[in-house]
Amino acid sequence: MTLATPGTAARRPLAALLAAGLAVTLAAGCGASTKGGGGSTGSGKTVLNVGMPDGATLPANNNPYLDSSFAKKLGYTWLIWEPLAMQDEAKPDQDPQPWLATKWVWSPDYSKVTLTVRDGVKWSDGTPMTADDVAYSFQIQKDHKEVNYYSLPITDVSTAGNQVTVSFNGSQYVNRTKILSTQVINKKQWSAMADPSKDTVTNPVGTGPYTIKTTTPSTVTVAARDGYWGTAPKVKTINFTTYSSNDTMGAALTSGAAEWSYYFMSDAKSTFVAKDPAHFKLYFPAQLSADGLWFNTTKKPLDNPHLRRAMSMVINRTDIFNQGEAGYFKPLIDNVTGVPTPQGEPYIAAQFKGVSPTSGVDAAKKELTDNGFTYSGSTLMDPTGKAVTLTLTDPADWNDYQTDLAIIKDNLATIGINATIDKANDDAWFDNIAKGNFEAALHWTNSGTTPYDMYDQIMDSAGLEPIGTAATGDFGRYKNPTVDAALKAYSNATDDASRKSAMDNLEQLFVQEMPMIPTSAGNLGAEYSTKNWSGWPSADNAYEAPQPTRWGMEDIVLHLTQSS
Repeated sequence: MTLATPGTAARRPLAALLAAGLAVTLAAGCGASTKGGGGSTGSGKTVLNVGMPDGATLPANNNPYLDSSFAKKLGYTWLIWEPLAMQDEAKPDQDPQPWLATKWVWSPDYSKVTLTVRDGVKWSDGTPMTADDVAYSFQIQKDHKEVNYYSLPITDVSTAGNQVTVSFNGSQYVNRTKILSTQVINKKQWSAMADPSKDTVTNPVGTGPYTIKTTTPSTVTVAARDGYWGTAPKVKTINFTTYSSNDTMGAALTSGAAEWSYYFMSDAKSTFVAKDPAHFKLYFPAQLSADGLWFNTTKKPLDNPHLRRAMSMVINRTDIFNQGEAGYFKPLIDNVTGVPTPQGEPYIAAQFKGVSPTSGVDAAKKELTDNGFTYSGSTLMDPTGKAVTLTLTDPADWNDYQTDLAIIKDNLATIGINATIDKANDDAWFDNIAKGNFEAALHWTNSGTTPYDMYDQIMDSAGLEPIGTAATGDFGRYKNPTVDAALKAYSNATDDASRKSAMDNLEQLFVQEMPMIPTSAGNLGAEYSTKNWSGWPSADNAYEAPQPTRWGMEDIVLHLTQSS
């Protein structure tokens, strides 16, 4: 049996989407009595309160394929529709746990997987889950590209008894856990939909331990159901609430009205943890992805790798971590390859082990002057004799990124680059990044079981679109046939030695070209309270990534027990 590890497209949640709108009450909804955020019935605590600062209201839709739905934004989608396997994303090299699939076997070239479906699982409507349901969960992706979130090249789906075989066009080594993270849907319910990517799902039928209890414009309450195939959860009721801003979210956490969230707090250690050090916790492990400075490589002189490398040499990642990321939110990247550690340590080539990305002003200036750049006084001039200037852009309300940009601006001034900061409108920024209408911007990358997903999104010209046309990857319009070949070599490699050789080559090319400057690792973190519930993941008990909107959240809920 071959087991898989995770790969998931990860977007950085917005720190604050909407600062105004319908006010959200900070008390737990649905009439549950609360004390410090934990509801109780009799002498036992039964209610958990989860919050996200996603705006005042969200669409009252439980569709797991709709990114803007309540279910997806708040995370309870994972408590209703379960995955085939459960992966700790903070440990990408660790085998996932069997879940709705008890085992899986890959073909030698990773173009086919055969899944054994768990027996005895019942849908929340009391009917049995079958291999046909699992098969349909892939067939719907093949038939409707809008719900094929990872663009899996599915060519065929078949069943034989309690086994499902899914075939793909080419090796899926790099997509193994994306495939195993597939949520199993009820064929009867979903086959009746006109547009599964958008249709409203009011009464979802799932295999998970919870069902919808009540819905208001700001809170969805789920309740533990009878007949769940696994161990019954100790948490009987969960309130998922959307808050109008970071401020209201923070107030809810410190008052106890919310006990679990994920968002950036510029002063988390003083305004959250210090309020109750025994119970208020921060746990933000890294994932194999990077936040960093993306360049529009169609604009001169940003197409020059020597300039990009020089800029990387003077950017102070430690200041970014301690000041911009408040010493906890986005772990710093301290390797020149951009690969986050410790998660990515096994993948770093021997020549780059322990090599810092920051080598100082003198080294940066030498890189520039050795390769056609000159100075007019203290101003850096490009090889055509034009002063090097740069506009850095990110949304105005992304406080961490704005502080990061201010640090980068000061760092670039040390090598004669005059940078300005554009505090953009959120919607306009997203549109401009996708269409290539920018010079430089802090942005995140995809994550996966290896650094491949990170490099692929930055450098794969298969995702290249002309300026003015929205892209989903390669936002910097970088194109290098040698890099494309290296990415293909890694994804198609048939053994570990070949994969290591291909990854070493990718890292070498990335360090040479530096089409994006990694500054911080993507995180999988959360703020939570242990006052009413124990069993949370932590650095000492890292059984799961704690972010409440990712697929491991079900595993966390099932680990929780009443605090003594």
